[in-house]
Amino acid sequence: MEIAAFIRCFADGLSDLEGVPPAVARPRYEALCAGFAPADPPGLRVMDERLAGVAIRRFTPRRCLPGSVLFVHGGGWSLGSVTSHHGVAASLAAQLDREVISVDYRLAPEADYATMLADCRTVAEAIAPQALVGDSAGGRLVLDLAWEPTSPAWPLGLIYPPVGSPDTVALGPDAPLLSRDEILTLWRAIAPALPPVPETPPSQRIEVLAVEHDPLTRPLEAAVAEWRRRGARVGYRRAPGMVHGALHAQAHLAPMGEAWRDFCRALAGRLAAPRP
Repeated sequence: MEIAAFIRCFADGLSDLEGVPPAVARPRYEALCAGFAPADPPGLRVMDERLAGVAIRRFTPRRCLPGSVLFVHGGGWSLGSVTSHHGVAASLAAQLDREVISVDYRLAPEADYATMLADCRTVAEAIAPQALVGDSAGGRLVLDLAWEPTSPAWPLGLIYPPVGSPDTVALGPDAPLLSRDEILTLWRAIAPALPPVPETPPSQRIEVLAVEHDPLTRPLEAAVAEWRRRGARVGYRRAPGMVHGALHAQAHLAPMGEAWRDFCRALAGRLAAPRP
């Protein structure tokens, strides 16, 4: 698949979400994302359950190393679920050879950001993960969870997250599937419940995956440079020609698939290395 075809198809699907209530938009978004997901890897076991009252989906690969990974999905804090991001979590489990726990945290407008973060914290405390991974809005939740004073020094995997406080100065230019105005609108909806952002890096071991055409890439690259300046070991790759949301189609978009596999290999290396 060419990136232009993905953009057209995904944009058409997103247009079907406009002006409808969340109860209608959310299953449509799940179906849209699922349409690009590959089949589950052979031998993968998938189970839906609840941990400490929070819904999760557990992905256990056939060859499973000790220690789980917590995955937090994106979707602008009002969309997304363990179903919309099933393909991403399944691929992550297969490539890391580790169990992945995907959190079905509560969404806006029914829940505020503090509630979403609390759901993620509850699951993290229940499973004691070896690493945290999140894409887009889920990446921001991972960052804020990692910055909490009592959090362990987890390795982090961040996939095009919003960092800092996005504004018209920090953001890059508009791009297909995600505009500056869309980011700012989503941000204003959750900003009142956001915790303060420390100056320190969220972890000393971070792997980052970005895409070339995304307003969030410019501030993310600035954050990577600052985290490195402050001593964090940060791996970074940017998928050429790709756009926000292309991770769903990593099995069909060669540059996205290559960047994703590199990200997963690097994260696997972080997990295999002795803790400093």
